[in-house]
Amino acid sequence: MIPAADDPQTRTALTGYQAGALRWLAGGLIAVVLGVLLGAAAVTIARDSGQRVPLAGLVVLALVMVGSVSAAAGAGALARHHRWQRALQTVPWQTGVLRIAGPAVLSFEPEGYDELDPLAEPVRLRLTSTAVWRTRAVQQLHDAVVRAAPVGPREWVLTADGLPTLYGARAVRHH
Repeated sequence: MIPAADDPQTRTALTGYQAGALRWLAGGLIAVVLGVLLGAAAVTIARDSGQRVPLAGLVVLALVMVGSVSAAAGAGALARHHRWQRALQTVPWQTGVLRIAGPAVLSFEPEGYDELDPLAEPVRLRLTSTAVWRTRAVQQLHDAVVRAAPVGPREWVLTADGLPTLYGARAVRHH
């Protein structure tokens, strides 16, 4: 059993995911700092000249709110990266075919899966990302051979040859 993390493509995909997380975190922090600086500048201008800066309050609020959400998303993605990296050091990749049933509804059929076997079940997954570009990238993998690995009790990661990142999905329970 070769752990998934030992694969050079996996290391590249993890680095790509980490880079995206760091961009979100840094961009969010920069927006918050700019919002605070703009707010301080608007207060100083208003105090010194007696005139308000038009729309400064709205711009400050937007920068701080959007920056905070972006920084939180980046921090969450960074934590997810570390959790996935640890998990991929202990599990191998499973190769199989990915079927797309909807915008975020996936079915992973591991190698050796026999759809005619009544006892065989594919791994039913729901994509965790809500980003349109990530969802579309996964949708393009319909009927493609992908690599998947469980990284938690109900969490999986997916990748394929040539993809610069990993995609997270949650296992869906049957009703």
